[in-house]
Parts: sequence; structure tokens; C-alpha cells
Amino acid sequence: MQHTASIQSPAAVVMVRPHHFTPNPQTAADNAFQRTGSDTAPDALAQAAYREVSAAAATLRAQGVRVHLFEDTQAGRTPDAVFPNNWFSTHAGGHIALYPMYSPNRRLERRQDVIELLKAEYRVQDVIDYSGLEPDGLFLEGTGAMVLDHVARIAYTARSNRANAIALERFATHFNYEPMAFDAVDAAGQAVYHTNVLMCVATDFALVGMELIADAARRAEVRSRLLESGRTLIELSAGQIGEFAGNALELSGSAGRILALSARALRSLRPQQIETMERSVRLVPLEVPTIELAGGSVRCMLAGIHLARRQTGPATLPR
Repeated sequence: MQHTASIQSPAAVVMVRPHHFTPNPQTAADNAFQRTGSDTAPDALAQAAYREVSAAAATLRAQGVRVHLFEDTQAGRTPDAVFPNNWFSTHAGGHIALYPMYSPNRRLERRQDVIELLKAEYRVQDVIDYSGLEPDGLFLEGTGAMVLDHVARIAYTARSNRANAIALERFATHFNYEPMAFDAVDAAGQAVYHTNVLMCVATDFALVGMELIADAARRAEVRSRLLESGRTLIELSAGQIGEFAGNALELSGSAGRILALSARALRSLRPQQIETMERSVRLVPLEVPTIELAGGSVRCMLAGIHLARRQTGPATLPR
């Protein structure tokens, strides 16, 4: 297993621990992964989600990942706050992007205290705010809508209500990514709501639900671009995508790169797929069945920090 750092795999993440978790009724219409959890009392559901995020954060910290854990105490106004990767992303060179969100209650998730912590602990040059596109109906839900290849500078994007072409072009221009948009649909013909349930781009491999990319020519282009980058392509079945096998994130831990994914996702993978991944990462499964009722899994819970950390200790003035 390699232990080298990679610009693809951040060493720090932001997580949000929910106090009033519930699947979001505003996102149910276009998120086929979402379930109601109606068999469980609301308080029990919220407590289970709180425990799952607490345990996930502890597991990642034990792997040497720096976890900035924020509390969501907004009394149910922000049911999807546990998925912070949708409203902001960070980028090498000191850049932060804030995103326009499709569901009105998700717009309440944007928090200035998160941005202030990033400015205090990391080198931040600018914050580019796209949220002003919301009144125009132009949405781009961060690294849910886009799966970013930070090495080859490609933004893989499944078209949906949450990934508008105009917003994508603006992001791509500002941040110097090539937009690669495509249509992806599930077995029922419904558009896949977020690209990051469909694919994961790690340093040495990519997990992709290729059969969900509707157009054969575009599917071939996506495959070609991933292979051009030197990665091993691990194709996931529609069934594995439904088990959140594509919703994973590579991180840099203290003993090398890890792949954070849900225990449910890991159970769906075949031995050969696992063997291929374990050549370059250690698999770190997290039990998040309650969180997954909301239609997202481990990758959605992690906002990766691709910023340079500030040096601690007293500053020295130039002579």
C-alpha cells in the first residue's frame, strides 16, 4: 500500500452533527435514495443520527484525519445539515466556494462560523459566493453535484435539478476545471440527483456506476477520461450504486490514504473490487444507516479541506 499524500485526498474534513435529524421532505421528490424512516419515532431517529455522526468522527480521528465537528441545533429547520459538502467546497491556493441550493430549507445550512474557522486555521484568499443564483433558479450543489478530479482538473457532473449548466460553467471558469456533464438515470428512468452517489474519484482508482450513464458515446468519453488519468476503473452495478457504494471519499490519514465509505456500501462490494482498492487505500467503513435514510451516505457527510494549514505558534515579522 502506498503512503504518499495526494492532492486528491484531503487530510481534514468538516462534519456537522445533527440534533434534530429527519429525512428532508423538500428533497424527497427527486432523491430516489431517500426513505422516510417513518417506523421510528422522531426523537429516536434524531438520537441515532447523532450517535452515528459522533462515532464516524471518532473513527476518522483515530485514523489521523483532522475533523472539524460542528453542531446543528436549528430545531429541525435544516434536516440535511449533516451533508455540508453540498453548500461549500475548498480548493488549493486558498479558495472557498459557496453554492446555490435547490431546496429552500437547505439554503439555511450555510454558516458563517464554518467559513470563519477555515479562515482562522487555514490560508484562505477568497470566498466566491454563487448563492445569488438561487433567485434565478440556477443550482449547483457543491461536491454532491460535481465529483472533482483535482489532478486532471475535471468536474464530472450528472445533470439534474441540482446541477445547472450555467452555474457549472461559472464554477469551471473561476476554478479552472473542465466541465464534463452527462445524463445519468436509475432503473426507473429517474435522473440521479447527485453525481457523488454515482462515482468516486480517488488517487489511483475511480468507482463509477457506468451503466447509469444513459448515452453510450458520453459513457465512453467518461471512461476514456478516467483511464487517461492513469486510474484503475472499478465499475459498479446499479445495485451497488443503490447501496451507496459510489458515495465514498478518499482521505489522507496518519498512516496513509484511506477510503471512507459506509458499512452498507462495503457489504455490497465484490472481493475483486475490494482487493483493487486495498492496493492503494485502507478501507474504513462507517455505520450510518440512519443518515442513509436521508438519501446520502458517508461522502455526503464529509466536506474535504483542500487548504494549506496555517502555521501554529507566534508569527515572526520580516526584518
